[in-house]
Amino acid sequence: MHAYGPPPAYAQAVLRITDARTGEPVEAAPARRGLTRVEAHASGLTPTTLRVLLLSDLLVRALELGGTPVWSLLTGEHEQPELRAAARALGIRPFEDGGDLGSGLGEAQVLHVATEGAEPTGGVLVAVAPADSPTTSAPDLSDPAALRLALLSHPRDLPVRLDAAVLEEARGTLAHWRGSVADWARQPSRPVPDEVRAELRTAWEDDLDVPEVLRVLRRVETWPELPDGARFETYAYADRLLGLELTRDIGSLA
Repeated sequence: MHAYGPPPAYAQAVLRITDARTGEPVEAAPARRGLTRVEAHASGLTPTTLRVLLLSDLLVRALELGGTPVWSLLTGEHEQPELRAAARALGIRPFEDGGDLGSGLGEAQVLHVATEGAEPTGGVLVAVAPADSPTTSAPDLSDPAALRLALLSHPRDLPVRLDAAVLEEARGTLAHWRGSVADWARQPSRPVPDEVRAELRTAWEDDLDVPEVLRVLRRVETWPELPDGARFETYAYADRLLGLELTRDIGSLA
């Protein structure tokens, strides 16, 4: 990260996502302020289906941060109540039932989020690589926030193995960040530097590159010239996308 200076000149951010059908990037919201439908295709409760819902949740959050109205749906047949309950535990916002879709609402774009190899009809296909646990076919929900961070830390097109070491690393990172945010919150607030905001937006607008968003946060944490109040606002701003409750421990430190 370079030394902070005057606000950079950059164009209006546009979320672009890779269409798995063509391998080419497309605009997730081609019509300004036009409705975008995000349809998650997930059946049964597994780490992979939960990853599909998490990626859908991130798409919804990123689109809403850009001012795009979103209609989010869940389509599937098996274990839907269990899947929805696990999604709630993971901080994923509710989806409407996609089983009775009908003719839709005249949306300008349709984004289908599904596991690799799935072929839903129409729209843009966002493919998600498998996630698995070495000990169980069901996701480990004993620490949902740590599981969310573990999944966010890997590119969606690469498989994830959610073993004990991966989850423990995520748990430690989350505890450290929450403690740091609570500590920074005691300092006078400062705005998110324009350069940092641009880096964060560039990362998630570029094919929803969440691992790069996390790398930006790690750089911000140790940047020597940045006031702690600005670090706090940066983490709070990024958490609108990440959904990790990074501000949860404010007021809990002695």
